[in-house]
Amino acid sequence: MRQSDTCLIVPVFNEVTVVREVLETAHKSFSRIVCVDDGSSDGSAEQIRDAGATLLRHAINLGQGAALQTGIEFALLDESIRYFVTFDSDGQHLVSDVERMLEILRTDEVDIVFGSRFLSGTTDVIGLKKLVLKTAVRYTSATSNVRLSDAHNGLRAFNRDVASALQLRMSGMAHASEIVTAVGRAGFRYTEAPVTIVYSEYSKAKGQSLLNSVNILFDLIFR
Repeated sequence: MRQSDTCLIVPVFNEVTVVREVLETAHKSFSRIVCVDDGSSDGSAEQIRDAGATLLRHAINLGQGAALQTGIEFALLDESIRYFVTFDSDGQHLVSDVERMLEILRTDEVDIVFGSRFLSGTTDVIGLKKLVLKTAVRYTSATSNVRLSDAHNGLRAFNRDVASALQLRMSGMAHASEIVTAVGRAGFRYTEAPVTIVYSEYSKAKGQSLLNSVNILFDLIFR
């Protein structure tokens, strides 16, 4: 059975070759998926429509933080949605991880579940990216009073209280630290769950791993 009280929020920017498959796989478990096409120029919007997801569009590229905020605000309009999940469009996240995170969330003992690639032992992170991620963890712990092992993992599941409280103002990668800071300031209950990040040939070809490291470094310096 597909879960109808949960909405996947999926930011999309130029993922025409993979986004339809990602969404069709997710649709097998979740009936409500909101995609925010963040100014793509490659036909991603058509693939989103064909996959049966709800499509929202930014006229220009505003960044992942802005796309998530747009998707969350739209999903909040539907009062039957109780849980929200931020989910990447490039195939790096697994639906099975989302389902396990929601099981934790449904116990009502926490308000948000952060995915962590460092708890699973299944994701091989090496070199500059690992160094940057560990630096981000130390920085976030020191500034937000939220203790995480993976502060910049895009896979998160949270309840309606958290969704309503989020006001992401940093449009780019800085939104990850912004979410953690908001959780700490509001005193929301949180936990982490082990997840697998799939570094596919597609994402490696895009240079995404290195690019994300540079973005995270910029985030830390900027903040």
